[in-house]
Amino acid sequence: MKIRLFLLAGLLLAFTHVFAQQDVDDDDEDYDIYDSFESVDAKPVKRYANSKIVGLSPQRFVTLSWDAQLGYDMNFSPLGEFAPDSDPAPGETGRARFTGGMRLNSAIPIISKSSFIWQSGINFMDVRYNIQDINILSEDAAGLAGILNENGLRNLNWTNTFYLPFNEFNFMIIQSQFDMSGDYDFDLQPFNTIRSSFAVLYGKRPNERKQWAVGASRTYRVGNVNYLPIVMYNWTSVDRKWGTEILFPARAHGRYTFNPNSMLLFGYELEGQSYRIGALSENGNSFEIRRGELRPRVDFQRRLVGYFWLGAQAGFRYDWSFDADNMPNAKEFFRGLFGNQPFAMRNNLGSPVYFNVSISFVSP
Repeated sequence: MKIRLFLLAGLLLAFTHVFAQQDVDDDDEDYDIYDSFESVDAKPVKRYANSKIVGLSPQRFVTLSWDAQLGYDMNFSPLGEFAPDSDPAPGETGRARFTGGMRLNSAIPIISKSSFIWQSGINFMDVRYNIQDINILSEDAAGLAGILNENGLRNLNWTNTFYLPFNEFNFMIIQSQFDMSGDYDFDLQPFNTIRSSFAVLYGKRPNERKQWAVGASRTYRVGNVNYLPIVMYNWTSVDRKWGTEILFPARAHGRYTFNPNSMLLFGYELEGQSYRIGALSENGNSFEIRRGELRPRVDFQRRLVGYFWLGAQAGFRYDWSFDADNMPNAKEFFRGLFGNQPFAMRNNLGSPVYFNVSISFVSP
């Protein structure tokens, strides 16, 4: 609850900071020498807000990474019906010695014009578990530790991002995402368990060092489906050493640039999705782990050669949610942050240190 209040407070601060800024500082205005000349017969050329500002971390087209968490304890409740604020006795416990695996992320430009940008990407995340010291404490235990140890969890999604500038300063961003998440292997999973997310933002780029936007999203980043406001705020200082890269509440980072080839990001990211557990789904129902985690971290990025960059992250993986719902006919429902619909399981994971190493092919 403290962390949720912290995030809500951060949202209010972000709104305050955005609207407290002047739209354009005299010293920051983009200037083109050709703007000072006019031709009577020349047709005016319409300008559009650039999708980026100076100083941002490189835009990653394709990223291959390895993610690893150190050991932590796992506590799973028995199967039943549990209020969101309940704390039932464990029905099963275990010790995760290792959690992690390979990740592939992509964001490929399909159309890239000054007046319209469409990026599309297929992303895959494979999470494997090495769980030991599994103890069954209740006859109603679901055996989830053994399922995770044997099958792991996977997420496959298709993401599309559309950038639509209206003029030299104003723009809109629309994003869609479709996720297939669970303990499936090569057989995939039923079509009606694919979960969808959407986001829409409207913003302004007053100069080459600042852009901001506000909007709304339908997201699974904290496990179950939520409808949340969004604030984007990207900024770079005059000397281009410091900056921010914020898409609140999904992620927020400060940035320090050592030189054109290396930088450090520091902040957090929310990560999560709803994972169908095939071994516990039957008769058309969908038993889903509402996995959500908060990752405070530092992220060092450095150019290797050409357009290839190395990334190295270190931080904590805080368990926001690992509870479960049993949904008749796989039909989704809205609980949000404050709903009282009961869970089928109430689970708790420890919060270990994690590491992530990546290689990315970035935009020129």
